[in-house]
Amino acid sequence: MASMLEFRTPGFNPYAVKYSPYYDSRLAVAASANYGLVGNGRLFCLGLSAQGVVVEKAFDTNDALYDLAWSEINENQLVVATGDGSIKLFDLAVPDFPVMNFHEHNREVFSVAWNPVSKDNFLSSSWDGTVKLWSPTRTASLLTLPIGCCTYSVAFSPSNPSLLSAASSDSHIRLFDLRIPPSANYHLAATIPVHAPAPHPTRLGQATYAGAVPAEILTHDWNKYADTVVAAGGVDGAIRTFDVRSPVGGPLAVLAGHEYAVRRLAWSPHARDILVSASYDMTVRVWTDGSTMPVPGAGPGGQGTISTGAQLGLMNRHTEFATGVDWCLFGAGGWVASVGWDERVLLWDAHTLLRG
Repeated sequence: MASMLEFRTPGFNPYAVKYSPYYDSRLAVAASANYGLVGNGRLFCLGLSAQGVVVEKAFDTNDALYDLAWSEINENQLVVATGDGSIKLFDLAVPDFPVMNFHEHNREVFSVAWNPVSKDNFLSSSWDGTVKLWSPTRTASLLTLPIGCCTYSVAFSPSNPSLLSAASSDSHIRLFDLRIPPSANYHLAATIPVHAPAPHPTRLGQATYAGAVPAEILTHDWNKYADTVVAAGGVDGAIRTFDVRSPVGGPLAVLAGHEYAVRRLAWSPHARDILVSASYDMTVRVWTDGSTMPVPGAGPGGQGTISTGAQLGLMNRHTEFATGVDWCLFGAGGWVASVGWDERVLLWDAHTLLRG
């Protein structure tokens, strides 16, 4: 079996893992006591050394941690999403306590995302049904976007600093363009009904795609190379990709294989058709969305047929819910970190480990 590095988080169940955008040897994990139901949280900042994975820094919080995002302007800073409705900014050079605290949400904050283009702001989404835009230098939010239902995932476009998206419990992804006047429905640009059928007959394999029963969307991510494509996953276990330029056009691809909910997914920063997903079925899977493969029976340009992509590999070493996954930005392009409720952080090379 291919090499795999492991780190344990005794007493804490991880919810999210993110590689540093600055160093190939640093990553961070947001974890919670008692599966995030009650108790405190801990942020682990980990480093890769000759002795394996070691703790560079750890910060304790009074409530559970559900997500984290590295700063794009300071290599030592990162924000965490907490169960008490606050967002905390930690600095690795400052011991014990956060350097900033942002607290406007009145329910659990479940997702945070730093702007990769302008780099001077970040987003949060909450179970209170709102998305907020923040500056790391101000305690008051810059903007509040009403969603109206539990919002599990928020993200920025990888190429447009004004375009952002939110995935919610009502089976929709909402796209907001901050260049649109706020009077136009709070900057709302488009809404993608994730489980709705395509407006015209479309084939998925040998059958006509009829959509699916609406279900909660727990995670989504933008393709780093095809910057109009987003992927979404959730309670029904399927991953779907969409072109934001055609929000009601139906999915580009439907990737089926997970037996339970998809908790986290991430497009590869190295290849336009590859993504990885973590699921409550305790597996982490690597996929191609099929965009680089011919679609059998499709018309010109692939019209009329939804791709089913292909599962490239499966990693089943977690023994509890797999809750987080991320790609290393550096190196040959195959290193992945995954975390689960089994109190484990696993680092592995998708090129050598995942085989069918």
